[in-house]
Amino acid sequence: MRLCFLVEEHYRHDGMPNEVIRQLASWGHRIDVVRPGGSLLRMTEAVHGGQHDAWVLKTVSGGPGLTLLEAAAAAGVTTVNDARSIRGVRDKALAAAIGRARGLPLPPTYAAATPELLREIPAAEYPLVVKPADGSSGRAVHLLSSPGRLEALLPVLAGEGMLIAQPYVPNPGTDIKVYAVGGELFATERCSPLHPDPAVRERRVPLSAEVAVIAAQVGSVYGLDLYGVDVLLGPDGPVVVDVNDFPSFRQVPDAAARVARAVLGLARGGGAAPQAVVTAAATATAVATPFVTLPVSLPVQVAAGAGEGA
Repeated sequence: MRLCFLVEEHYRHDGMPNEVIRQLASWGHRIDVVRPGGSLLRMTEAVHGGQHDAWVLKTVSGGPGLTLLEAAAAAGVTTVNDARSIRGVRDKALAAAIGRARGLPLPPTYAAATPELLREIPAAEYPLVVKPADGSSGRAVHLLSSPGRLEALLPVLAGEGMLIAQPYVPNPGTDIKVYAVGGELFATERCSPLHPDPAVRERRVPLSAEVAVIAAQVGSVYGLDLYGVDVLLGPDGPVVVDVNDFPSFRQVPDAAARVARAVLGLARGGGAAPQAVVTAAATATAVATPFVTLPVSLPVQVAAGAGEGA
């Protein structure tokens, strides 16, 4: 197969997706890499239908890569993830509205075009978590204890564009990151960006049945196949606080090969994968293991050919 990876400068030397690219190449597939943030793009000629079996996006939120991916999708090219789905989670204000409407346990969310508008949030909602609507990798996430703290941070927030604010969910200082790849879910525990602790290292943990169901639902709600979900274990149960398309897949065993196989399956299937459904048997298994394989109605078949992942 011939695949095009859109890789922005932020990920130029990152293990993900470079390890996936090397894995696919070792299996005999042709990989073209485009760096949309470091090249002058002739948009009228950038997308040529039929040259690639699929385009894959690994870029920072707000970068130019998504525009190019959407151009490819408009020309009929298969994209991983679906370009429309990516837009739906990269705008965190939009993602909150979609998720709450579809029954996901997300906190109430305010959106403000300027930080001064956040003054209208009732004091009873504090403490608040404020972050850019297009943020990623924990950038510019602030915990505000009071309206007075908001006033002090207004100059800092001024350059961040659209902001979202959510009531703080009490937690033990760590969150659960669930990675979804190839019909499997993998759970890790890591330090919360709001409670930095160098002693807390990301590690794989058992995936509870309750979190497994929520993580599978996230893929269905947003139309994602390769994704990550940040979950806080709050006093009233798990709460989804972020969703990422094509995350790092840290701590996922044999991550490069798993992601590479998933990309090939999606490319062959025209970008559509069967939705995962967590059954009672699967959730029972999830309680005792660090990951769970999600039964699906039509498993993706990887045909033999050019090497293991052909």
